[in-house]
Amino acid sequence: MFGSHLSVAGGMHHAVDEAVRLGLDALQVFTKNQQQWQVKALEADAVVRWKQAVHHANWGPGASPGAGRERVVSHASYLINLASPDDVLWRKSIEAMAIEIQRCDALGIGLLVHHPGSTVGGELNAGIARIGAAYQEIYSLTPRARVISCLEATVGAGSTIGGRFEHLRDLRIAIGGLEPRWLGGAGPAGERSAERLGVCIDTCHIHAAGYDISTAAKGAAVIDELDAVVGLGRVRVLHFNDSKGKVGSKLDRHEHIGRGTIGLEGFGPFVNHPGLRQAPMILETPKEEIECDGRMVAADLVNAGLLRSLVSG
Repeated sequence: MFGSHLSVAGGMHHAVDEAVRLGLDALQVFTKNQQQWQVKALEADAVVRWKQAVHHANWGPGASPGAGRERVVSHASYLINLASPDDVLWRKSIEAMAIEIQRCDALGIGLLVHHPGSTVGGELNAGIARIGAAYQEIYSLTPRARVISCLEATVGAGSTIGGRFEHLRDLRIAIGGLEPRWLGGAGPAGERSAERLGVCIDTCHIHAAGYDISTAAKGAAVIDELDAVVGLGRVRVLHFNDSKGKVGSKLDRHEHIGRGTIGLEGFGPFVNHPGLRQAPMILETPKEEIECDGRMVAADLVNAGLLRSLVSG
């Protein structure tokens, strides 16, 4: 399922229409302004138009395996920092994350990606514990929401959490998704945590964080490491971006597929691995026209086409 992060300007349903026009079968959107804390409530008409657009795109229930909720992704606000040592910002982030989940649930969006957060110079373990505590409150505020929150791997710059696969593993433990007593079915809260938490892997981010995926062999080795540390079954979303920065640069700068330091070959293992192929593969590459076969073409068309060309069989 190849998709892209598309604009919701003029109405969220327009993003679905644009995805269909581009021949995509998955989509990522913001459900609110990602740079503002304040949010206007979803209008009933907007929700209806969105759901109608998804239905007409044939992404709804029964369309095909993985359709509907599993094809549409939302990205949470960049302002949210669940690891913040500042109690005011931490509380504000919890409330904002709960609103993000509630909006996704109202729209029928099943996957919500967010950056884990930053310790702002504090200790890593304290930040991870802070996120775990935040999630317990988030779950209590959204007890019935059918939304999987996906912790996104980051470039690991500064005090940000998520630059190592071990961070994602430890976050799952702190939040409760891997506690043995919960996996044994000891309580509904634990079962809910296990069901509602996933991981998002961004190719640019992990490459810039130091996981070299610039060849097929290196990419396959990184996937094996991801499986050993986190588990591929927990990867619910993939962000496919080439990288302007070199491996280990900690530079979060996305480039068109095959035009950065990863290169086209490095995406092959991710596109074809049986443990990843059910996750929506979302482009977050620049929105512009680029040259292809002597003419200017929408970049999403070119990037998606290149990824499709790598699919074996």
